[in-house]
Amino acid sequence: MGGTPLNMLNHIQIRNFAIVDELSIDFSDGMSALTGETGAGKSILLNAINLCLGDRADSNNIRHGEDRAEISASFNIDPESPAYHWLHEQEIDQGEECLIRRVINREGRSKGFINGSPMPMQSLKELGEMLVDIHGQHEHQSLLKRDIQRQLIDDYAGNDNLLDSLKKNHRLWRQKNSQLDTLKQSANERQSRLELLHYQVEELNKLELQPSEFSALSEEQSKLANAEKLQTTTQQCLHQLYENEQNNIHQSLSQTTRSLEELIAADPKLKNITDMLNNATIQIQESSSDLRDYVENIELDPKQLSQVDERLGLIMELSRKHQVKPNELTALHSQLTEELSNINTADKNLGLLQNELNELEKQYHNIANQLSAQRTKAAKQLNKKVTSTIRELGMPSIEFSIRFDKADTPEINANGYEKIEFMISPNPGQPEQPLRKIASGGELSRISLAIQTALADATHIPTLIYDEVDAGIGGPTAEVVGKKLRALGNKGQVFCITHLAQVASQAHHHLHVSKQISKNNTSSSILQLDEQQRINETARMLGGIEITDQSLSHAREMISLAQTEKRSKRKQA
Repeated sequence: MGGTPLNMLNHIQIRNFAIVDELSIDFSDGMSALTGETGAGKSILLNAINLCLGDRADSNNIRHGEDRAEISASFNIDPESPAYHWLHEQEIDQGEECLIRRVINREGRSKGFINGSPMPMQSLKELGEMLVDIHGQHEHQSLLKRDIQRQLIDDYAGNDNLLDSLKKNHRLWRQKNSQLDTLKQSANERQSRLELLHYQVEELNKLELQPSEFSALSEEQSKLANAEKLQTTTQQCLHQLYENEQNNIHQSLSQTTRSLEELIAADPKLKNITDMLNNATIQIQESSSDLRDYVENIELDPKQLSQVDERLGLIMELSRKHQVKPNELTALHSQLTEELSNINTADKNLGLLQNELNELEKQYHNIANQLSAQRTKAAKQLNKKVTSTIRELGMPSIEFSIRFDKADTPEINANGYEKIEFMISPNPGQPEQPLRKIASGGELSRISLAIQTALADATHIPTLIYDEVDAGIGGPTAEVVGKKLRALGNKGQVFCITHLAQVASQAHHHLHVSKQISKNNTSSSILQLDEQQRINETARMLGGIEITDQSLSHAREMISLAQTEKRSKRKQA
């Protein structure tokens, strides 16, 4: 096969589910056929995978006599795939490995985990749809969803660049449209707001408040209001420290220091004390000098105090009016001035924004028309290709087509003008109906196979599981089905539950499901067959009560031819 596919199921472990006691099996890329006798439990693996993808749990699926069932599925995740990005967004990514685990108990409660983190069932479904596509009559078949059908057409047409441009244009258009709506809504309130702003800004302009002015004025007011007390008290302190001729602190300290200095000869320990007293004497002298300067500079100025009080009163009045702190008025002034300027230019902005929107819409329609043309061209090619493949698969009367629903006046959206639907005409003369309304599981599986085959070179293929693809066919048609499945397996990972040797012989790997019955127990198991076991199983599938030399020879030849064709195609490539 062409290397590891983008996303691949590596391993599954099943405990106490249905009639499975414990089952652990590794998987490879390529096509894997699942075969076994009717009732052996081939659907168990499919049901287990469905549960890991978020299907509704049923306690009846727990093995008889057990309290709970547990299923774990391990996937390889490519760093460029949507699944990898989804895991990263959920912050539960663990490199290129992903483990999905589901636990069901007897009380009907069910738990889901992704990489060890508990997750709701909706999250398991979202991730599962990026990893596995089940073809038959199952809700996990993404081909039935119109969004996926549109995406497949775009993949086939190679529309990545056009779609990126369209989505960027649409995102910017939405932003600008939201801004325009906001401007239009505010237009009704603009005039009254404008009048208020004019008044408020003019009032603050007249105040001419400077940054930090309020703090400076408050400090000055406190000094002026207490000037008399400051002058009286500081003069008294200066008198006590230095200027009292009869007795002051400086004079007393100097005398004390001289008396102690005379005793140092008797006891040198007094030296440290006298040093500290000398320092204190110097500090008193210096502080007295500073205090004298302070006293001389104190002014009793009632007129200046009145002016400061008046200025502070204006500031406080506007502060209360605007419900802000006084020192926040300058910031408010700037804010209101900016808002006034914005409103004054709003009409101009409105016109500019409308012009931008008109240009974006023009660009959008140009890109969307190109996208429509690409899609129409790709749809015509795909119609022929899929219809041709459907007929190869034994449905000669079915006609496949792709319907484009486009409104007369299409809305601007991120995906272009069209709503796309895959259509099927079951028989000549019968009207077309959506692919999702086809009742037959086998028919739906083969049509899905035809679509996947046609798209295999153009789009990423997840792990594919075909459940009823061989229903109602046989002979040459079964061989064609097998070859188509093998071709898909060459590009990724395909599982096929089949009853036909023609399909199973085309597989790269063969898994056999069997049921063991004892007196008190029934269990199911899956075995990966080696070459001889595979020949024996293929011979059994060819029919007959007994496996004969002829059936063994036929089985060996069928498997050999599939392998030979594979090698031949590799050489041609």
